[in-house]
Amino acid sequence: MKIMVIGGGGREHALIKAIKKNPEATEIFALPGNGGIAADATCVPIGAKDLDAICDFAKANAIDFAVVAPDDPLALGAVDRLHALGIPCFGPDARAAEIESSKVFAKNLMKKYGIPTAAYEVFTDAEAALAYLETAEMPIVIKADGLALGKGVIIAETREEAREAIASIMCEKKFGESGSRVVVEEFLTGPEVSVLSFTDGETVVPMVSSMDHKRALDGDKGLNTGGMGTVAPNPYYTEEVAKRCMEEIFLPTIRAMKEEGRPFKGCLYFGLMVTEKGPKVIEYNCRFGDPETQVVLPLLKSDLLTVMMAVEEGRLAEIPVEFSEDSACCLVLASGGYPGSYEKGKAITFAENEALSASTVYHAGTKLAEDGGLVTSGGRVLGVTATAPTLKEAVEKAYEAAKGISFEGVYHRNDIGSRALKALAE
Repeated sequence: MKIMVIGGGGREHALIKAIKKNPEATEIFALPGNGGIAADATCVPIGAKDLDAICDFAKANAIDFAVVAPDDPLALGAVDRLHALGIPCFGPDARAAEIESSKVFAKNLMKKYGIPTAAYEVFTDAEAALAYLETAEMPIVIKADGLALGKGVIIAETREEAREAIASIMCEKKFGESGSRVVVEEFLTGPEVSVLSFTDGETVVPMVSSMDHKRALDGDKGLNTGGMGTVAPNPYYTEEVAKRCMEEIFLPTIRAMKEEGRPFKGCLYFGLMVTEKGPKVIEYNCRFGDPETQVVLPLLKSDLLTVMMAVEEGRLAEIPVEFSEDSACCLVLASGGYPGSYEKGKAITFAENEALSASTVYHAGTKLAEDGGLVTSGGRVLGVTATAPTLKEAVEKAYEAAKGISFEGVYHRNDIGSRALKALAE
């Protein structure tokens, strides 16, 4: 089979490594891929949003199955376009992808179908939003309606910060047209849990839970990033919480989307918060999370390509989906300055150590240099993932493995997994 994976980050590298395990996947193409992905697939210099070129490539190369991984091409209708060519795909169509591409749509869906989430108001006018903030409780959460690379959410601790957030999103258009509408919602407290799930529009199969670390610096300080590391499973996602999520959130969401004429097929990501009143939805993503994928897929015992094809064909209920009882930790190595400005083109060196040899390095922001070596080409450069029977061992292995990798300006958080380990000890 010829497989085409759209995207070029750490998530896509994890997907490709998992798909590659199936002997039927004889050729894998990554569009555009990256320097590290080139070792596992044929990289094609076509951008993830260039749907015309993607479709032309798929036709010319008789692609048998496509995996559309990032949010932008999903929202733009990549799956719709490929389906029109008769190419089976893993991923939702554009109407279903709106569950992520419009936070207003997602919040209104939850309200309509009684799915637990934070109370909220929607604004299209900056003056009206500012007037509302004058009497709202602080802290408060302000979200740009559309896609913003995971950075369109601002938690305002004070009224002044809230005013600044409205000004930057709605007036200065910091996130472009994504900020034409904003959601202003109550600030929830409690541990966050990420749950990716396979769904074919009828059946939903949650994957192992995970915990992301979004802030740039130790102690959850600094700016929001795309994620500085993850661990799985998440200790706050107990059997009781999982049961409530299935009954109150997962199944109701799948049924709601079907009822709205937007059946969701692919990977639906549930960003949850376990509050005193039970689990609530913070956000939905219409695809695999990054870097959650880098800890979830290494624990998947079932064959990923088989599961993906069953999702596309509406046969998910017939396929066993099993996960290891082990734990995983992914430590992100980033460029100095990220998530602000940073330099690219720094040479990456690997000094093999025992832990590194036993770990998996997923490439996110790398490219091949003229001399055949690897250089940095993004903010998040590499994700070092280790698995072990316990979370403590997995964390230790990931950090030990990272010692074997260096490039100018490299930085990482030193406390990935510490909150989860503390929860396990309680």
